[in-house]
Amino acid sequence: MSKKDIVVIGASAGGVIALVDLFKTFPKDFDGYIFVVLHLSPFTPSVMPQILSRAGHLKAVHPKDGDSMKKNTIYIAPPDFHLLIEKDKIIVKKGPKENRFRPSIDALFRSAAYTYGSRVIGVILSGLLDDGTSGLWTVNQHGGHCVIQHPADAEFPSMPLSVIEYVEVDHAVPITEMGALLNRLTKEPAAESASLPEEELERLKMEINIAAQDNSFEMGVLKKGAPTALTCPECHGALVKFTEGKIVRFRCHTGHAFTDTALLAGVTKSVEENLWKTVKGLEEAIMILEQTAHQFEKEDKLDAAKLFHKKVAETQKRSQAIRKYIFEQERFGEDLWFKEAVNG
Repeated sequence: MSKKDIVVIGASAGGVIALVDLFKTFPKDFDGYIFVVLHLSPFTPSVMPQILSRAGHLKAVHPKDGDSMKKNTIYIAPPDFHLLIEKDKIIVKKGPKENRFRPSIDALFRSAAYTYGSRVIGVILSGLLDDGTSGLWTVNQHGGHCVIQHPADAEFPSMPLSVIEYVEVDHAVPITEMGALLNRLTKEPAAESASLPEEELERLKMEINIAAQDNSFEMGVLKKGAPTALTCPECHGALVKFTEGKIVRFRCHTGHAFTDTALLAGVTKSVEENLWKTVKGLEEAIMILEQTAHQFEKEDKLDAAKLFHKKVAETQKRSQAIRKYIFEQERFGEDLWFKEAVNG
């Protein structure tokens, strides 16, 4: 009988410390396959394999596309690449972002659940927003085991709290207890994987293939969800809505995916960017108006110059008002969720 030997771990803000503390407690003979997604900057080289290798007994690596899976190795997603798993094979691809991230925790968890079902143990550690909630929900639906870092133990509790809101969690433990728990779970037999509707399996396979760089439009993503009037903040493509239990998600025809919280964060970011473009346009108008006013003054056309100086003052007020609004604007997606998570 198969064991629960596929361990997929997701972390974001505060995740480096959490991962180091976690792998300190793993034994040398840990009997499982380990895959990690940590949100990292795509613009700087990653030293996470070195950090995690020094943390404990297991070797950590950034895998290459097509590598075979081995036990006693920590496979951590390279920056700016999704990490997926197939039958005994690792997939590393630069598919569309999910929740504005690449790598995506959800993408890894979905691929593990689809391929290995009840053999999967999904783990969510410290982080902001809710990447990983949908993926862990999928793990749960396929009969896998769901573990989170206890919110009180997490430096940033939003991701574990989001999971508690939407997913039936098997264990919520501090990092100091998690290594022993996972070591015990990997020795347990896996139950029979859940039987799911064919339509749901087809959509899941499609989403995994999208993360692996397949063409979402050609695969008919717009036919798999409910149409919406919303557009993607990444590419402005049309969005369709998926519902998973209480979770509401969106995906555009080019492949970008969002939870409702991540979509709200993306939209507010777009609003700020557009407002800055408006400020830029107004300030360029001010420069042109000033140049024209000075030219009229040189030509001794003082009435015209006065009119243009008046327009300069009016435009400056508009620009200042928009600047003030930008600085006071709340980042609804990130700030609102974090405040709710912290304040309960």
